[in-house]
Amino acid sequence: MADYDIGLVGLAVMGQNLVLNMSDHGFKVAVYNRTTSTMEEFINGSAKGRAIQGARTLEELIALLKKPRRVMLLVKAGNPVDQTIEALLPLLEPGDVIIDGGNSFYGDTIRRYQYLKSKGIHYIGTGISGGELGARFGPSITPGGAPEAWPLVKEILQAISAKVDGDVPCCEWMGSDGAGHYVKMVHNGIEYGFLQLIAESYHLMKTVLQLSYEEMSETFKRWSHGKLSSYLIEVAGDVLAVKDIDGAPLLEKILDAAGQKGTGRWTSESALQLGIPLTLVTEAVFARSLSALKEERVEASKHIPSPEFTFTGDKQKLLDDLENALYLAEIISYAQGFMLFRDAAREFKWQLDYTTIANVWRNGCIIRSALLTHIRDAFQRDRNLKNLLFDDFFKEEFRKGINSLRNITALAAQSGTPAPAYSTALSFYDGYRSAVLPANLTQAQRDYFGGHTYERVDAPRGQFFHTDWTGEGGDITASSYNA
Repeated sequence: MADYDIGLVGLAVMGQNLVLNMSDHGFKVAVYNRTTSTMEEFINGSAKGRAIQGARTLEELIALLKKPRRVMLLVKAGNPVDQTIEALLPLLEPGDVIIDGGNSFYGDTIRRYQYLKSKGIHYIGTGISGGELGARFGPSITPGGAPEAWPLVKEILQAISAKVDGDVPCCEWMGSDGAGHYVKMVHNGIEYGFLQLIAESYHLMKTVLQLSYEEMSETFKRWSHGKLSSYLIEVAGDVLAVKDIDGAPLLEKILDAAGQKGTGRWTSESALQLGIPLTLVTEAVFARSLSALKEERVEASKHIPSPEFTFTGDKQKLLDDLENALYLAEIISYAQGFMLFRDAAREFKWQLDYTTIANVWRNGCIIRSALLTHIRDAFQRDRNLKNLLFDDFFKEEFRKGINSLRNITALAAQSGTPAPAYSTALSFYDGYRSAVLPANLTQAQRDYFGGHTYERVDAPRGQFFHTDWTGEGGDITASSYNA
């Protein structure tokens, strides 16, 4: 009987948990998985006794759905999404909706949106953040795509999402074509930066302060109740406290080589294409790449000496500085992310609402933190805010704490403790606040060896000049010929 509210394709853990979440909120769900046994185990297991119906084929799945049909895909990003779409197309009718709930690349979502629009099918690319627990009990959801489809899925997506301020859903429409997946991509990029900052903080506590795992765990747990209150700080406190079966800290047994699935790299690539200095996320991506060179690093450690350094200062003062530095560096990572949103919105003609994005991220997602309330408030005060660092609240936070970020960055350099995220946070801050930078010499040299021209401080922006620096170069510039 065609009376099911939504169909879901892909019953890995995320898919199963989303289905159970939908069922909790009173929706009837039909499910399909390419491996039928997985579907049967789910139907006869955690889904038993619920209004959840299994289908052995996509034809059976579509036949179970009320019109217009709504089908959510929770399959691996890339070709599997395209293959599933092609398999569904002959079974759907104009006005039906396909929702891609995976971590798809926003460029693919734009392409699929345009393709399915030509077929009369509404396409939504939606970010779903919060991991397995979020999917089960309330994720942060950022849908985008066909605007006509939003009223058809709004009730379901907002019902299953996390809530803030009582009953405000952490799910709102982001914009057309690839906007939803773009917002999710930037979320994941900021997550890369936060994880790297936390790792560098742990490294400084361990190697410079020589704190025990119990002391480090307690420090992060204490921070999680203050201005650094966030999901990832809580996770760090929990992880540091876990023991292996032999009683030793489990963290000591985990190889120091970080993996990545690509969303951080996508974020950095987009920033490079748009010319936005997303330095913290990018350094975090490179830090993971460097960590993966484990064997090479072990060999290098035998050839390259560490600096002679022993910390003799006030440990509590240093921990206070570290707390302040981490707080400010996280603000910078958020600020860079919203800078990227601003230019992406201009490039792709999206009407991104930054207040909404901050609010949607306040609960359910991995980067949820107390800071996001202040970010939301900043954009409520000024919807055209150019940068979070211009807001009075954040200006005051940096006035009070910037010396802590300088102290931690200096300590890392003196002790030989790698801290690329902290270092680039400070470099960005100092670069962004500088009315004058040494790029004039860069431009002069580019003009010297390549005839690339330059602008002058005593002429309007957009007017370019060339100098024959050696007396032998002539008036030819790089802009006047193709090579």
